[in-house]
Amino acid sequence: MKIVSPNALYFFKHDAMKKILLLLLVSSSYLFIACSSANPETYFGLAVLNSNLMHGFAGNGMLRELESPSVKMVDGDVNNLAPMTRKEMVDAKVQTLEANLKKLKGLKETDDTRNLLQASAAIYDYVLPVYKNEYQELAKLYDTNAPRENIQSYSQSISDKYYPGYLQLVEKMTTAGKAFADKNGIKVNWDVRTSPR
Repeated sequence: MKIVSPNALYFFKHDAMKKILLLLLVSSSYLFIACSSANPETYFGLAVLNSNLMHGFAGNGMLRELESPSVKMVDGDVNNLAPMTRKEMVDAKVQTLEANLKKLKGLKETDDTRNLLQASAAIYDYVLPVYKNEYQELAKLYDTNAPRENIQSYSQSISDKYYPGYLQLVEKMTTAGKAFADKNGIKVNWDVRTSPR
């Protein structure tokens, strides 16, 4: 019978603990990698479906949103509601779009996802400056009760200037989205007849 000294037993336990800890770290890192790599549906959702938040850009949709402002709670009281200013509405839209673009850009670009991600990001890069500038100006016209013809004229100038480019980008992203969905077996009903306007 071999006698093990208390010091040897300590080192054995310490060494075994190191191995267990190392095994836990390695397995948790594999789990983290598996969970953090997005599946095709996630790519499709962030790149294609989230672009629906821009539906109405440079067209009647955004104008309708500004015509009928959402309400907000005053002092956190659900019984005390007030209309949002148009500036608040545009600010909220910008924050949402910037957050979505950040998520989109956080996805790993691969040969399979490159066209889709780039086409989707191009739309965000196109519309965000317009929301931050022209739509802020339009919001100011609403919030200061500018004459109706000034609001209509400015809104029409946004549409004339930006809608054609926006439509081209949406069509490019839709083409990339269809190819990606087909390749990855994502079932989508593309036959719904809507216009970004």
